[in-house]
Amino acid sequence: MYTDEDLDNAVKQGIFSASAVAEFRLQHARLTDTAAVDEENFRLIGGFNDIFVVIACTLLLLSSWWVLESHAVLAWGVFSALAWGLAEFFVRRRRMALPAIVLLLAFVAGIAMLVQNLMSGTPQETAVWATGISALAAYWHWRRFQVPITVAAGTAALIAFSLSGLLNIFPTLEKSLWLVLLVAGISAFAYAMYWDASDRGRTTRRSDVAFWLHLLAAPLIIHPIFSGLGILDGEESIGSLLVVILLYLTMTAMSLAIDRRAFMVSSLIYVLYALSSLFNVYGFVGYSFALTGFVIGTALLLLSAFWHSSRKRLVLLLPQNVQRLLPPADQGSIPVVSNANSEELKE
Repeated sequence: MYTDEDLDNAVKQGIFSASAVAEFRLQHARLTDTAAVDEENFRLIGGFNDIFVVIACTLLLLSSWWVLESHAVLAWGVFSALAWGLAEFFVRRRRMALPAIVLLLAFVAGIAMLVQNLMSGTPQETAVWATGISALAAYWHWRRFQVPITVAAGTAALIAFSLSGLLNIFPTLEKSLWLVLLVAGISAFAYAMYWDASDRGRTTRRSDVAFWLHLLAAPLIIHPIFSGLGILDGEESIGSLLVVILLYLTMTAMSLAIDRRAFMVSSLIYVLYALSSLFNVYGFVGYSFALTGFVIGTALLLLSAFWHSSRKRLVLLLPQNVQRLLPPADQGSIPVVSNANSEELKE
């Protein structure tokens, strides 16, 4: 299985001409009645061999940890080293997508647990060290393997480091934690847009990096808002219902503008929970979840069917300087080869 990035590399090496690749992409867009950027492609699995390798790696990692469980530091050290070593072959040499994700998460989690078992301070101090070194480990892993999800994992670790550090210095900040999380979510969203804007044609790993960052940003934005409204604590009202609907419509409009379904879907669980609870309070006992699923599911299917046309109308309403940061809504204006090459990914 090949990707858009493989096609771009073939163009750079002179195997295909840029015009031939452009014609191929336009022909594919016509056949599927959607632009390539609207497909929101990302590499998750290249074939069943990916699943096979993940199962084998998981068994090896868990077995190594289980054997050395009585010596926690050694166990997590070996666990992390194995995750890195396996990545050297299956990620760096074989470029397997699913094993890359699993081994990255295993490595970062292993480093966090290793630091926790090495530290002897208070739980708050241990959390600061564990999250900080995990963020550095993610950066180290990115420099070596450039797995797209690594940037999101490192960003999450950096956010956790900032939160634990602030709470360790200012314990009273816990009362305003929702506001800090909201700022973190907005920052993660801005960082995702930085990666998206650098690859408007969605043909390189930069697009994959942005995809995972959007998955991280949406819950960080939605959760503190719902928490601040008391919806997650069972404080439902008509006003809350209106806020939920307005908020999700806003998220939908933003998803259309930036051409990222992932941004909308990753916050869907919060909306489903809130609407289900509100329907339950106002008399739809026993049918609340079914009614919520019907309403949301129907809306999402209609949006999917008319995604490109709806997005085109919305983008045309935006200012020109904003449009220049977004994927083009016109299929014919999609860039053929992104300016972002593999060397630029190493920043």
